[in-house]
Amino acid sequence: MDLNQTMWSRMKHWKGMRNILIIFVVFLLTAGLGGYLYIHRIMNQTNQVDVDKNNLAASDNHDSIINIALFGIDSASGEGRSDAIMIVTLDKNRGKVKLTSIMRDSYVAIDGHGMDKINHAYAFGGPELAIKTLNQNFGLNITDFASVDFDSMPKIIDQLGGVEITLTQEEVNTGSISGVTVAGSQTLNGEQALAYSRIRYATGNDYTRTERQRTVLMALASKVVKQPITSYPQLLSQLASYTTTSLSADAIINLATVYGNDAKHGIQEERFPLDADAQGQMIDGVYYLVYDLPTEKQKIDDFIYYDQMPSS
Repeated sequence: MDLNQTMWSRMKHWKGMRNILIIFVVFLLTAGLGGYLYIHRIMNQTNQVDVDKNNLAASDNHDSIINIALFGIDSASGEGRSDAIMIVTLDKNRGKVKLTSIMRDSYVAIDGHGMDKINHAYAFGGPELAIKTLNQNFGLNITDFASVDFDSMPKIIDQLGGVEITLTQEEVNTGSISGVTVAGSQTLNGEQALAYSRIRYATGNDYTRTERQRTVLMALASKVVKQPITSYPQLLSQLASYTTTSLSADAIINLATVYGNDAKHGIQEERFPLDADAQGQMIDGVYYLVYDLPTEKQKIDDFIYYDQMPSS
């Protein structure tokens, strides 16, 4: 099996990286419990950063639909690339919350840096350039973001009592996961889960590494969902400090008030590019996902703004 076949066969098992949404969705659900001053105090624990809204190349179309960028950052290398890139869409007209995932290896134009992987934009210019890259390539109206650093995962996982992960013997044999000597389903603590998510070359390639990150995030999301709703305020208080966002406490509470019930009813999700639209290419020795940007831009536009499911 060649490189493209291997990569795409693994991608068929991906149902969307909705799991960076954990904290954001908890924000929405928690505000529904009331207690404005208490929730406001918790929201103020997030790491607030400003982005220059005049430098985001945001479309002025579809003002009734809010799009917010969500990033999962892996800063272990010191480069801070966004290994998970998503867009949460709040569509009150249709009573829907949507999640659009963008493949991290997508070959796109990054302002001032030419053609490169889309996940490099965050490393080049932080959330501002990452948002601008999404807007410029896909015609979006994003002006705000939330991000979570993968390095914060151990603390979050430990606060939830660990996560259930099924390990292969090959993964165990790497010796990367301290204290784990047998394969199978087991509860990993935070440090063990992070070590698992960073296994790379011994059991595949960099794509298998991002698969493991998604596996951990899926397990973490499952653990959050299983918590009683009465525990959400305390959980939110614990998780808020691990989140960086351009949204103010008032803005988050307002979004929660308007869209909280929509989030409870489920999240409609899609991932771009579609399998049939892209192919893996080695360019100057680097792997990229290459596809026709105008075609994919139109499909994203149809999904986000017009509620049309994309066709392959």
